[in-house]
Amino acid sequence: MVKMGKDYYDILGIKRGASEDDIKKAYRKQALRYHPDKNKSPGAEDKFKEIAEAYDVLSDPKKKDIYDRFGEEGLKGGGLPGGGGGGGGGPGTFSYSFQGDPHAIFEEFFGGRNPFGQFFGARNGGMDEDMDTDDPFARFGMGGAGMGGFPRSFSSGMGGMGGHSSVVKKQQDPPVVHDLRVTLEEVLSGCMKKMKISRKRLNPDRRTTRTEDKILEVQIKKGWKEGTKITFPKEGDETPTNIPADVVFVLKDKPHSVFKRDGSDIIYPANISLRDALCGSTINVPTLEGRTVPVSSTDIVQPGMKRRISGEGLPYPKRPDRRGDLIVEYGVKFPDRLSQSARDTIAQVLPRS
Repeated sequence: MVKMGKDYYDILGIKRGASEDDIKKAYRKQALRYHPDKNKSPGAEDKFKEIAEAYDVLSDPKKKDIYDRFGEEGLKGGGLPGGGGGGGGGPGTFSYSFQGDPHAIFEEFFGGRNPFGQFFGARNGGMDEDMDTDDPFARFGMGGAGMGGFPRSFSSGMGGMGGHSSVVKKQQDPPVVHDLRVTLEEVLSGCMKKMKISRKRLNPDRRTTRTEDKILEVQIKKGWKEGTKITFPKEGDETPTNIPADVVFVLKDKPHSVFKRDGSDIIYPANISLRDALCGSTINVPTLEGRTVPVSSTDIVQPGMKRRISGEGLPYPKRPDRRGDLIVEYGVKFPDRLSQSARDTIAQVLPRS
């Protein structure tokens, strides 16, 4: 049974299986109820952010699907079965963390920073104290312009739910993709990478921008393969007319001085002399942890021959408690020249065919 963690449906006060319309209505009600400009009770700000996170997940079909199947742990890359490789019906390499500004989500939904001033007369910059705190829209009848008695400027900005809209729907910028290079040792043990990005953010006036730096922490899990993607939603540039792009890091292997990677296996190229190839030898094969494993051969070694050392490779991404193999790939070094006596000896010893 999947551990759900946060219950986003409960946070919005709706049941699982709620429609897109129900999710929007629930967010509208809860966001207005707990908006810090109106609700001054302790914890309102945290509740307002929690409501924004719930809406951010449930209003996005991809995030909602992963959450419905695997809960918060699966949504946030908690290592459920099927994670890390993208197969087996699991959440794959999808990793979500709420990085959004709850006030920006509120503004985008309602089409304005402070809808209270538009609808309620804004007593002391807030909401009429006589208004129903559970549902501030309950007092409005069907008369008047706009949606349910709201002024038309407001109804046209409610996520496309009103009549003819004068508000241009914001489009999200394409993802910003960065290569993230990791060593084989880091893939073996897992690690945390801190990546500094520079992006534009809106100033409080919501018109001008500033440039700021941010450190993103990227958790590299054991055995992750080259090409694995880690996404940070909406961490790109922010302008008055856009939805910030997702920032995506794509894992790339750093070249290693000793080994090559082949999925969860690693390859060690071992070059031996022609004499050792013909007469047998023992070589000490290094491992990623710094140990050596002796490998002996008594038979004739052909160029390209391979020997496997089980369990000395990289962790499997879906089963990090198990590891691939270390593959010894033989190469044979032929001498540049031979003396006449050596030639004569070899000619006597070796068969012609």
